[in-house]
Formats: sequence, C-alpha cells, structure tokens
Amino acid sequence: MNQERLMNILLSPHISEKATMLADESRQFVFKVAVDATKPEIAKAVELLFEVKVDGVQVSNVKGKEKRFGQRLGRRVNWKKAYVKLADGQDIDFHGPQ
Repeated sequence: MNQERLMNILLSPHISEKATMLADESRQFVFKVAVDATKPEIAKAVELLFEVKVDGVQVSNVKGKEKRFGQRLGRRVNWKKAYVKLADGQDIDFHGPQ
C-alpha cells in the first residue's frame, strides 16, 4: 500500500451521538471511508494520519436512502463506515490543541 492510497482511504470522521458514546466508553472512533477500502488499509491509514496504535477495525456498508424530489424518486449514495478500536492509552483528538 502506498502513501497516496492510504491518504485517500479516510474521508471524514462520522460524528453522531452513538459515535461520541463509543469514543468515550471504549476508545472506538467512527469514520466514513472509501467504498473499496479494506480493514488492513483502514487500520494503516488511521495509524499513519493520527499516529496511534489500532487494535481492531469493523466495517459496515450503509445503503443510501430513497428520497423524493417532488414527483421524482431519487437515491442517496451508498457509503462505508468503519469502527476503529484503539489500543490502551491511545486517543484521537479531532479538536486539536486548545
């Protein structure tokens, strides 16, 4: 895996009430990732970008919802979500230095 590929794996952190509870309780962080990303690629990308040790990765494919636009039916894009568990004593700070 080259550096350029790893830099394009993580698209954004997925911030929600559930994701915040997971981060506080069990050091699991949720990311929106590339649809073709694999678990080892996700782990290496997190380790590279945040300089932490990854303990495990779980992925979930999220189906896009069907939405109506007036009389037309539309569909949102399918995407992939990754739950990344960090090793003991590791943490990711999305806010930066305060």
